[in-house]
Amino acid sequence: MTPQQRKRSLADLIDSTPDLIDYFYNDTFSPHTRNRPGLSPVPAEYSNWRDEQRAWRETAVLFDQTHHMPELFLKGKDSLRLLSDFGINSFANFEPGRAKQYVACNHNGQVIGESVLHHLRDGSFELISGMHLHNWLQYNAETGGYDVSIMREGPTSPETPTRVNFRFGMDGPNAEKIFQDVVEGEVPSIPFFRTAQVRIAGCDVLALRHGMAGHKGVEMSGPVAQGALVRSALLRAGEKHGLVAGGRLAYFSTLGESGWMGYPLPAVYTDKKLNEYRQWLPADSWEGRAQLSGSFRSSNIEDYYVTPWHMGVDRIMKFDHDFVGRKALEEMANRPTRSKVTLVWNRDDVARIQASMFAPGIPFKFLDLPVASYGFPQADAVRDQHGSVVGISGFCGYSGNEKEILSLASIDTTHALPGTEVLLTWGEPNGGSRKPHVERHQQTQVRVTVAPAPYAAAVQKMKHETIGKT
Repeated sequence: MTPQQRKRSLADLIDSTPDLIDYFYNDTFSPHTRNRPGLSPVPAEYSNWRDEQRAWRETAVLFDQTHHMPELFLKGKDSLRLLSDFGINSFANFEPGRAKQYVACNHNGQVIGESVLHHLRDGSFELISGMHLHNWLQYNAETGGYDVSIMREGPTSPETPTRVNFRFGMDGPNAEKIFQDVVEGEVPSIPFFRTAQVRIAGCDVLALRHGMAGHKGVEMSGPVAQGALVRSALLRAGEKHGLVAGGRLAYFSTLGESGWMGYPLPAVYTDKKLNEYRQWLPADSWEGRAQLSGSFRSSNIEDYYVTPWHMGVDRIMKFDHDFVGRKALEEMANRPTRSKVTLVWNRDDVARIQASMFAPGIPFKFLDLPVASYGFPQADAVRDQHGSVVGISGFCGYSGNEKEILSLASIDTTHALPGTEVLLTWGEPNGGSRKPHVERHQQTQVRVTVAPAPYAAAVQKMKHETIGKT
């Protein structure tokens, strides 16, 4: 292969870009369907996002998750060793039929990515969502001498219009009743983050006990050709239980209540031990198309990196095996760091932002509902009462169930006590970036109050009851 034929790498992009942060801030297009809805065939709303939000609190909601999440399928005798070598999780007793939130870090203990990991009944593995993590695993599988085979598929797009599996998520207080009604034969009792094989509408379906709303939710998957049959059966069975189909807007707004902090900026741009990895990654990979947004601006890209503590996943980290980043993480465990929290926006400040659309002059940054985040990832500065930056806020959006604008943030532990009041800077400096979907606007300070993450009481209860069981 000649130099002209070699595909441009992430390393090439970094070397040829004078200011990588400015590039990510101004000149990239987000690869994720949350920010580019034209990539997904799922409608924005089936009815309206307000009723769809309320359904997961009062009755039940059915989300079509088939199209927006990448997947990686892993087989071979070294599969578990590969996962263990790069995951912060324990793999003791990780048997077929179990699932876990899988997280990998670089050598400095900074997060590269996370994914939902299934140990399938045939001994193979499936990783759902987490493109950055999938790239990292594939690279190490190819270069590390592991006896594994990998199959991958990206999100649905015009280039890849079909998927291997359908995937539906059903949640809400009536979700379990619907599941019991629609399953043919005996309905298995499935513990949290465990799976069982069931039949729905004559189709074999893998059911994962999983919930984002604090109820006995279930995520169902199977061959994509059978997806329409299964979905129709679920909707018919759910009619008497108030089941509502949920669209993209409601789906991506669940994060405020559930507290899931996904897709941070992958910590791959500076670690010297990842030089060869950056040469392996294409320039047009998701790592090369990060779309930084928000009020936080730093000249050091490492200021956007996060650790397991920032994301609230330190509870799943176990030092019972050797893995990349272990030494650094063991050292971090002995000193203060940042914590994941929810920030509840002051309602008067929210009203002031919205009212600026009707006032003369340039308004504040538009607060889109139900998802107000406009980047991938979002990074808004959080300050104390003296103006010092004490954290970064990511996702922000509206919960009709809580009647609040909520943000997910990583802030210094000294300010992470619920009830603490801090300030969030809303809007980008200098009138806004060059991103085409960002209008000219002014920045403003929003008073926010620290609260637990997850914010919804039902989700807090579910999380506390299942800590250490996945």
